[in-house]
Amino acid sequence: MKIQNKTLLITGGTGSFGNAVLNRFLNTEHFSEIRIFSRDEKKQDDMRNQLKNDKLKFYIGDVRDYSSIERAMHGVDYVFHAAALKQVPSCEFFPLEATKTNVFGTQNVIDAAVANAVAKVICLSTDKAAYPINAMGISKALMEKVAIAASRNILGNKTTVCLTRYGNVMASRGSVIPLFLNQIKTGKILTITDPKMTRFLMSLDEAVELVLFAFEHGNQGDLFVNKAPAGTIGDLAEALKGLCNANNDVKVIGTRHGEKLYETLCTREEMVKAEDMGEFYRIPADNRDLNYAQYFSEGEQDVSLIEDYHSHNTEQLGIEGMKKLLVKLPLIRKEVFGEDVAQMPG
Repeated sequence: MKIQNKTLLITGGTGSFGNAVLNRFLNTEHFSEIRIFSRDEKKQDDMRNQLKNDKLKFYIGDVRDYSSIERAMHGVDYVFHAAALKQVPSCEFFPLEATKTNVFGTQNVIDAAVANAVAKVICLSTDKAAYPINAMGISKALMEKVAIAASRNILGNKTTVCLTRYGNVMASRGSVIPLFLNQIKTGKILTITDPKMTRFLMSLDEAVELVLFAFEHGNQGDLFVNKAPAGTIGDLAEALKGLCNANNDVKVIGTRHGEKLYETLCTREEMVKAEDMGEFYRIPADNRDLNYAQYFSEGEQDVSLIEDYHSHNTEQLGIEGMKKLLVKLPLIRKEVFGEDVAQMPG
């Protein structure tokens, strides 16, 4: 990155993604100040006491409250917008809360960024936003539309707004890997929703790499998607059991509210216009206006001939492939192999 001594704001900065960003940048010269914006004072206090770094500045607030995010945006150069309600079941029961945070909160972040002439805003999305069937995915899909719509209307392009969309981040807070590890360690039955269910698998470092790629290469309204392998939940459980030399029984409990059999990272409609950039796809914004009669397509590949990019048709890892991926995770190295791995709060 060709950035030096800038100010970065991370919304939802005490979460897993925020911690991964700090691991990457806290001791570099890219940013002279990193602002952590969140509503959880306990996690902020834990982070402050553990890191003890003068670069870090903490702001209590909520993206739902424009005034609180606007105050935190003064003098900011770049924004990683990671604040969100992310858990599928809880969003199913409280869809309006998901909408307030994921949709209206995103609009507040973008408006505050534009008002303060922030150079670039990266909004983090999820594979659940593609062909969404649950409240979390629907709210994230609308978040993407809000960001892209806003990008069309920023005068003079003084602030660039772009997005990233990625799959399951392994061992992040609230994910299934910590749950399985706890069940294995306590001798409990491993509870699996559907052993044939597939999910994209990526590490926190890979999620950060995707956001940084968008940071450097994103144009107004771009959506970036990383290519990732996938595996079944059944194989994931067996891989963890194998690494732990465990023989816990497995119980299939059925899918939870709003869960899919597989996740889609790029819809076929997006794949038609996607630019293959090696490890990533770049999906440019549709910048036509409402006068659709003035536009026509000639020679483009028919959308009916394109396939979605989803967790059933990407590279499948299998049990042994998952083991190779899992042993790279700090959580696995610490909990399974007893390595002294520094864990940041959140």
